[in-house]
Amino acid sequence: MKVTLMILAALMVTAGSACAATADRAIWTWEDASYAMVQERPAADAAIAFLHQQHIRTVYLYADAFDHRNLIITGAAAYRQFIRRLHQEGFSVYALLGSAFLHTEAYVLPEKRADAVAMFRRVLDYNALAGAEERFDGVNLDIEPHILDQWDSQKMQLLGQFLDLGEALMALKRSSGQTLQVGPALPFWFDGITLQWHGVTQTVAEHTLDIYDYAALMDYRDHALGRDGIVSHATDTMEFARRRHKRLVIGVEVTPNDIQKVSFDHLAEADLERELALAENAFKDNEAFAGFAIHHFRGYQQWLERVRPSH
Repeated sequence: MKVTLMILAALMVTAGSACAATADRAIWTWEDASYAMVQERPAADAAIAFLHQQHIRTVYLYADAFDHRNLIITGAAAYRQFIRRLHQEGFSVYALLGSAFLHTEAYVLPEKRADAVAMFRRVLDYNALAGAEERFDGVNLDIEPHILDQWDSQKMQLLGQFLDLGEALMALKRSSGQTLQVGPALPFWFDGITLQWHGVTQTVAEHTLDIYDYAALMDYRDHALGRDGIVSHATDTMEFARRRHKRLVIGVEVTPNDIQKVSFDHLAEADLERELALAENAFKDNEAFAGFAIHHFRGYQQWLERVRPSH
């Protein structure tokens, strides 16, 4: 009898954790997955079914060059059709800009500024020509200067250029008259680097939130609580976002990583849901908290296929 009760208790905990976190969820959707959804009806059907199943509400949909094409230019009609459908299905859609294939980490450099501006302008131009239900609701920028080879020797200079780029893009957004929400993917540890920029000294995370509408914090840990957990790493930035009336999304990783604590890859689905619920509980009363973002669509599918029991 005791064993039976223990089993029932375990099942109740697992069931309770399966969808315990109720905050909004976004998902980064990279080049190949996004292009497939935009161009192929079966891929779009399968993606939408998966997004509903996983309670995803916002799609960061890649919207730049890939595989020697740039569909936001040559396939704008396909983007319009797919985004209209996503909106009809109840999703928000953000243009995901930044690419490992294009080495966009270099876009912070002055000599690459024109490329960054052109990338962003293409989304503004697309929105200007699209119907109300066909437009992007926002932009998520994944421009990560810390990937550059010169990071160790030129860190502060590169961070200043990262902020300069953000200022330039937001000025372009304002001049367009568009209201889409624009924000970057932001490493959580940017809150530990203090920088003087435009005569103001504060953390890079704080400067970033002063520039943009929101940020998606890459808070990549496999547990919520403790000194090295999701909550601890987000607390200061979340509080600053609240004071500035900005929004902060908490990003988590499910794809493989050489450092185990960075990703939920080695854990079960119930573990992810339990930790997200704990993080949500910690931030639910903070008006800046804007839910979670999962990295990334293909990796999330593959992880779930691996960790879910087969029948």
